[in-house]
Amino acid sequence: MGPAAPDDGRRRTDGVVVGMPRAAGTALRVVLVVVVLLAVLLALLWILQRRLVFPADRSPVPPARTLVPGAADVTLTTDDGLALGAWYVAPREGCGTAVLVAPGNGGNRSGRAPLLRALSAAGLGVLLLDYRGYGGNPGAPSESGLAADALAARRFLAGRGFADADLVYLGESLGGAVVTELAARHPPRALVLRSPFTDLAAVAADAYPFLPVRLLLRDRFPLLATVRGIGVPVTVVLGTRDTLVDPAQSREVAAAAPDGTLVEVAGAGHDDPVLADGPALVRAVADAAGCGES
Repeated sequence: MGPAAPDDGRRRTDGVVVGMPRAAGTALRVVLVVVVLLAVLLALLWILQRRLVFPADRSPVPPARTLVPGAADVTLTTDDGLALGAWYVAPREGCGTAVLVAPGNGGNRSGRAPLLRALSAAGLGVLLLDYRGYGGNPGAPSESGLAADALAARRFLAGRGFADADLVYLGESLGGAVVTELAARHPPRALVLRSPFTDLAAVAADAYPFLPVRLLLRDRFPLLATVRGIGVPVTVVLGTRDTLVDPAQSREVAAAAPDGTLVEVAGAGHDDPVLADGPALVRAVADAAGCGES
């Protein structure tokens, strides 16, 4: 009898090798583990995505007057029956324009008090809303929910005597998509978009390039597609060092608007005060309103 064949992890029958090499079996197990982990990750992202898209600060906010002189706490009523807290400042005499401010997806209105003060100092009326789920408001945010909240804000201003031609919509980041959608249905005097993206999936793809975000996202916010049909003047204000929304996306939005203007704040990041409530943004809004700065 000859020497025994070496054991390489395969079973031999009548001189024919059957079974799988040990290394190949290990590789297959690794692939299966990776596939299972990826499937779990995708399932979690599908379930939890709105917590990521809308990291709502649900903390109650202080009375408006404690942070902004002349501001009042007001309530917006949505079509689906929610009562949302917001802050309102009336315009000064000689300026009949109001600004509807739709915030981004972080924080709440107390963190935007400097913007409200700056716009009010320019003589503008301002309504600063918090979406459902933010700033002590009831409800859970979603794309359709935010659209309903913005519509309630417009209805509040109409009740104060402002026609659409007396309104400027100011949208911050994700709020830019919210007010662009509102403008498509109810055109204002002008639209000002601060750090807008082309659509939500484009931002998510930059953050998670290894995931099929366009297949996963429930909320789309197709700002670029919508702004192409907006007939009112659109001013885009961006920071050249924005690392959250690529400035190239904001420039693309400005270029797509039929009557678009681009304002760039050199060296500013996404949430830097010089961009969020600085002179470039306030001037852009005041110019759009036709009131000028004080």
